[in-house]
Order: sequence, then structure tokens, then C-alpha cells
Amino acid sequence: MSAHPDIIDALKARGFLPADAEPRLEPLSGGVSSDVFRLETVNGPVCVKRALAKLRVDADWRAPVERSHVEAEWLRAARPLVGAAVPEVLLELEAANLFVMSFYAPETHRIWKAELAAGRTDPVFASRVGALIAKVHAGCAGSQALAGRFATTALFEDLRLAPFLRHAAVVHPELAPRLVALADRTAATRITLVHGDVSPKNILHGPEGPVLLDAECAWYGDPAFDLAFCSAHLLLKTVWRPAFAADFLRDAAAVRDAYLAGVDWEPAAEVDARAAQLTAAILLARVDGKSPADYLQTLEDRGFVRETAKRLIAGDMSSMPVLLAAWNEGLATR
Repeated sequence: MSAHPDIIDALKARGFLPADAEPRLEPLSGGVSSDVFRLETVNGPVCVKRALAKLRVDADWRAPVERSHVEAEWLRAARPLVGAAVPEVLLELEAANLFVMSFYAPETHRIWKAELAAGRTDPVFASRVGALIAKVHAGCAGSQALAGRFATTALFEDLRLAPFLRHAAVVHPELAPRLVALADRTAATRITLVHGDVSPKNILHGPEGPVLLDAECAWYGDPAFDLAFCSAHLLLKTVWRPAFAADFLRDAAAVRDAYLAGVDWEPAAEVDARAAQLTAAILLARVDGKSPADYLQTLEDRGFVRETAKRLIAGDMSSMPVLLAAWNEGLATR
């Protein structure tokens, strides 16, 4: 008997599984916002995902479970643009806040975060990540239909702006005017379809290139957020694994350059500047927001990120190269 008979029963009721099937749901690790399972079917393994009302973090962080439908919709919008670089939605049970999607075998699709942790960096792969993000953004920019389907600013506020930027503003009142203004500007921007969680833990290193997962935060808004979120994670890795810091900085530059090469909906310098400002704020939020980076485990590491990010926020971050250079300078003085 499965540990989650309600999920199995629901899939049987929709005809996705035979009535007499006795499948096993195998929990997959890593998620803080959803239950994720591998499910064996007669056609091979699939992935089942169900949103949680309370996220698995120390802080009391709750979010609408309707984000499951938002993620499924993002996958449906992105897949015609990038193919198997995002999973295919095989079935959605919107009332149950779950959906079934294609499964990528870990033997052939390694998590990019694990690759980075082991020092296996690759600027070519990083460039492909940047190009992938840009392709989705370019394909969705200026679409009134998508803007209507993804009018999810309240969800983005709950999952990103409030727990990250606005919470950091409370912790650091001296920076509150800048952080709140940045959050407000981001919330008001409507340019294209944003993924909202472009992190190495949500990117698979596959034989055909990157595969982007976990679009629960999807929103029609500011594309600079996706570039900033990915960049912030790569910069944090320089503190976590200092032996590979130069490689991580190189990969961050590769993501940025490839991304900006695909920007055709606005001047590239404008999205670059917004991304730099957001990156600085996200760096601070990953130590003093509601979802701190779990791999920054020492007071020294967290203190470095905090103080460096505060200087970046207070400074003039006019572009990602300016920010990357300032971060590298900080690393050199540790």
C-alpha cells in the first residue's frame, strides 16, 4: 500500500493509472515547498508534485497551494519554446494541487548544485543556462494573453518579495528605503514570463543541456529577477566552496553574457542594471531573509555575505560586471 493512497486514488480516478495498479510513490528529496515523488508506471517513471501549504523552513512561511497550477501553466508556456529543457505536463489535478510531469533520470541528469559543489564547473553549460532563460523571456515578452494567465503578483509577493527583500528590509532598517523601493519597482514591472526560482538546485545537467525545474513562483513581471536569482546563487557558492571561487565567478559571467545576448525586448543594459541591484538584495536576503542558504553554516561565511551585500546595496551597482568585480574584490580581502 502506498504511503499516499489519496494521490494514487486520484490518479486512478482520472484514468492515469489502471484501477488494479499497485504503484509505489518514492519520495524525492530537496524540496522545501512541495512533496515530490517518483512514480513507476507501465510506460516508465514519472514525477508527481504536490504543493505544501507551509514550507519546510524554520520561519513560519506559508503560501497558497494554488501555485501548483501556476507551475503547470509555466511548463505549458515554456515547453513549446525550449522543448525538453523543461518537463512536459502529463496530467494536472488542479483541485488536488498536484500534477504529473516527465521524469529525468538522475543517472543522466545530475543536479547542477551538486556539480558545482564538487567543483565541476563548465562555462559552456553556464552559457546554455543563460540562453535558456533568455529564450523563455524573449518568447513570452509583450504577450497580453500570458500577462493575463500569470497575473500572480500576490503569489510572487508571498514567495519572493516579502520573504526575501521586504524581510531583509525589516532586519536592516538602514537599508529599508532602498530594499522596499526595489521590491516595489519589481512588483510593478510587467515585461515577460518570469520563472522566479532559477537556482542551481532547480537545474539539471543533462546530456542535451540544462533542464529547468520548479516554477512555482512563476509570474508575469521583471525578467531581471531570474538573472539576479541565478547570479546570487553562483556568488554564494564562492563562499561555500572558496577553492572554486574563480570558476563560479566565471560561470556567473557566462550566464549573464549569454542571457543578455538573447535580450530583444528592451535595451540589454537596462535589464542588466536591474539584475545587478536585485542580485545585491537577494544576496543579503539569503542570510537575513526567511529562507537563508542552508550551506552557509559558519558565522564567518554569513557575516561576509551580509557585510558585502550591504555595501553593494548601498553602492552604485550599474551592471552585473560591476557587481561581480565588487564581489571578487571582497573575496580577495577575506
